[in-house]
Amino acid sequence: MLSIVESLLIFISVSQSILGFLGNGFIGLVTCIDCVKNKNISMISFILTGLATSRICLIWLIIIDGFIKIFFPDLYISGKLTEYISYSWVIVNHSSIWFATSLSIFYFLKIANFSHHIFLWLKGKINRVLLILMGYLFISWLFTFPQVVKIISDSKKKNGSSFWPLNMHKLEYFMSQFLLNLGVILLFMLCMITCFLLIISLWRHNRQMQSNATGFRDPSTEAHIKAMKIVISFIILFILYFIGVAIEISCGTQPENKLLFIFGMITTAIFPWGHSFILILGNKKLKQASLKVLKQLKCWGKEKLLRTP
Repeated sequence: MLSIVESLLIFISVSQSILGFLGNGFIGLVTCIDCVKNKNISMISFILTGLATSRICLIWLIIIDGFIKIFFPDLYISGKLTEYISYSWVIVNHSSIWFATSLSIFYFLKIANFSHHIFLWLKGKINRVLLILMGYLFISWLFTFPQVVKIISDSKKKNGSSFWPLNMHKLEYFMSQFLLNLGVILLFMLCMITCFLLIISLWRHNRQMQSNATGFRDPSTEAHIKAMKIVISFIILFILYFIGVAIEISCGTQPENKLLFIFGMITTAIFPWGHSFILILGNKKLKQASLKVLKQLKCWGKEKLLRTP
């Protein structure tokens, strides 16, 4: 039986999921419509569509995995469902982090302004840089999948036909989890580096604009301040995501602590839904499309009220 606090946290996680489906579904739909209209798939369209799709799958996995552990723990002890979730998690989690990192690199190379020759070379080779990064994603999968298979097979040998619980020493368990997530940790570090460099570039440019200001509010300065706020928000949400994943991993050694696990699930889910709304508000096309939808919904609501006797 769940406590009131646990029930409240589960309600919050379900609400987060709904927001995540709506936000990411909207981004994917608008981007796809834009590609069809222009008869062209740009790199940013590919990244946004992939990011939205992978995050919808990620939210599904977080909720399904969480609900099974909370309400149907017996399914983790027997059956192949846990294996399927583990394999799906590797694909979806790596893809989601890859698209988020690609987006940060894309904006960094497009917006940042550095005179270093390496940066200038990378700036002119954005597509090539992202293709190299895609190669890294496949290598990361090739490195991670055999480890997942080994952990599952070793656990089955110890527990018979069941996968859970993992009969490992704590140090062994955390080391195996670190190796499983090494690919995404490196992507996370790369993403943080590009984000901090972008903030430095924006901050420098903002200082220059302020020193040259004539007393009027410069639209360029406001745009740079807005961009810095978006990047900082992204960094905070991304860090929260990894904190949430770390909490969920730590719960593997203490599965009876449902409250901590639910808290970890909520913390993990903040990033995929929260960042989608930041993207909508920060992207001109997405923001205009969202305002149109809201306007149509408002008109539809008024018409419905007028028709009601």
